[in-house]
Amino acid sequence: MADPHDPDRDDNPFKGTPMEQFFTAFTGGGGTPDFQALMNQVQRMFAPHEGHVNFDMAKDVARHVLAAAGPDPTPHAGERSAVDDALRLAEMWLDTATDLPAGATRAVAWSKAEWVEQTSGTWHQLVEPIAEHVVKAVGDALPAEARAMAGPLVGMLSQAGGAMFGQQVGQALGTLAGEVLSSTDVGLPLGPERTAAVLPANVRAFGEGLEHSEADVLLYVVLREAAHQRLFAHAPWLAAQLVGAVEDFGRGVTIDVSAIESQLGSLDPSRPDEIAEALQGGLFEPARTPQQEQALQRLETMLALVEGWVDEVVTQATKDRMPAAVPLAEAMRRRRAEGGPAEQTFATLVGLELRPRRLRDAANLWAALRDAQGPEVRDAVWSHPDLLPTVDDLDDPIGFAAGENRPSDGPSAQFDAQFDEALGRLLDEGDAGDDRPAGDDDQPR
Repeated sequence: MADPHDPDRDDNPFKGTPMEQFFTAFTGGGGTPDFQALMNQVQRMFAPHEGHVNFDMAKDVARHVLAAAGPDPTPHAGERSAVDDALRLAEMWLDTATDLPAGATRAVAWSKAEWVEQTSGTWHQLVEPIAEHVVKAVGDALPAEARAMAGPLVGMLSQAGGAMFGQQVGQALGTLAGEVLSSTDVGLPLGPERTAAVLPANVRAFGEGLEHSEADVLLYVVLREAAHQRLFAHAPWLAAQLVGAVEDFGRGVTIDVSAIESQLGSLDPSRPDEIAEALQGGLFEPARTPQQEQALQRLETMLALVEGWVDEVVTQATKDRMPAAVPLAEAMRRRRAEGGPAEQTFATLVGLELRPRRLRDAANLWAALRDAQGPEVRDAVWSHPDLLPTVDDLDDPIGFAAGENRPSDGPSAQFDAQFDEALGRLLDEGDAGDDRPAGDDDQPR
């Protein structure tokens, strides 16, 4: 146990948990309670807010996290111009790798604070269903007699819960803003539609130690951002599918009160470090149900398919053009596979697995499909959610590419036949178009 007389001892028993800031504010950063700070915190906690997450508080906490991390300058004109130039070149290269048209109509350079502001609406949409069902699960876990006696306190608990969620999400957003490279870096379309957004400061930090020029690193990040924008613009149902997986996860939340009571009974009140460790380790984290596991697997698979397609298309676009693309792709894979503290924080707080664990398998599947049937077929799979590969297909990418895994009957068989027919007409039209005289558009760019 820590020496109580140690001048360097940290007396905050909630260190490393969402309550750390609350405790620090209560004591003024020292050992003497600051009752004015306490009252301010209580007022913020019970301030009216829409939904089950106090997102005004979340954005405020995120801004404080960023301020504590250091300077966050607004991108200057030179950085904005570099992003514009990189997007124009990226779109030209991507045109040679996929028939999906450009999805972004403008390029922007964001600061970290701008990323928080511009993506907060999507994060609210993602987190709200989980918070709603957690609050409901807590209420349902109370015995009927306790709920009847609680009366108006239930509403106060809901307000307090919204503030707690706001604190947690704000901490995660602030940390994540220090790491993300673009608006689609986590595999979700977080920013405004048809806007390719890059964070130049984070891109420079990512490129440190990679022995590649800043221009190459920026171009590679913009290529990935532009490829994401093409995919999400071509498959507008994709974002809804990703959000739906999150909502399905939230609907399955349950609270095991007996398990919490058991864990609380084993804690020693005289050891605040033990209490802090229990809180940080997920003492009140809801246990996952089989339905939630299925929802998370679906989310993880879709994220892997999105990222794998982007990897495959960018690889083809940079082939024989950009020698730095191969090591940069590997650096990007390592970054996603290892996961940063922000991704780990979101996994703990919200239950979202933002890392597609089977990214390499998905990239191999899309490459196999291109080799077997051409890029048109690879991209046409995104025409309908029923055509997306499954977890089993990731285990057998060659079989999927050869059409061996497609069911011969079932609810999607008729659609598959119609899809094959339409795809055949598309390819026939493409062959006919190749007979036209060569013009300026046929010249290599």
